[in-house]
Amino acid sequence: MGASIIDSSPLFKLSADITVSATPEGVYAVVSDLPRSGEWSPECQGGVWISGEPAAEGSVFRGENLRSPEVVAWAPLVRGVWHTECRIVAAEPGRTFRWMMLSYAGADQESVWGFDIRPADGGSVLTHHFRMGKATTGIHKIVADMDEAARKRFVSEWAAKLEGDLSETLKRIKDVIETS
Repeated sequence: MGASIIDSSPLFKLSADITVSATPEGVYAVVSDLPRSGEWSPECQGGVWISGEPAAEGSVFRGENLRSPEVVAWAPLVRGVWHTECRIVAAEPGRTFRWMMLSYAGADQESVWGFDIRPADGGSVLTHHFRMGKATTGIHKIVADMDEAARKRFVSEWAAKLEGDLSETLKRIKDVIETS
């Protein structure tokens, strides 16, 4: 059997941008406040800092997530409420905030979410991005019993879901910032 799409690296590399009427420092203050992520994330409902100084590089956040049954409904995904942990890997106020997803055993994974902010006329451009280098343990479990055609379908549909989530998150963050 040849190489699988699951062996591609990066498996996912996505980003989206939006202009926000706020300073880079003001935008950063919001997006780095992960316990508030339930206000803007389609999946993360918020959570708590479990180690380190909140939002500081090296700190660990435990997120509570909620996924509906309609999301890539045919695939064996975790549904309902589940928890994840991530470690902050970049925290530069007014510039960038990134977190790496940890495995359930607490190991680093090549799954990094983040925000980059740059000044723009009348405010800031906020970029939300996601990169998964090697497939995570979770992805491997999801596709374990799939043939290659189903794996390709899953990666395609999951990428579309992630693109939608990135854009929706940015719209919600813009609304939160500009209406507060």
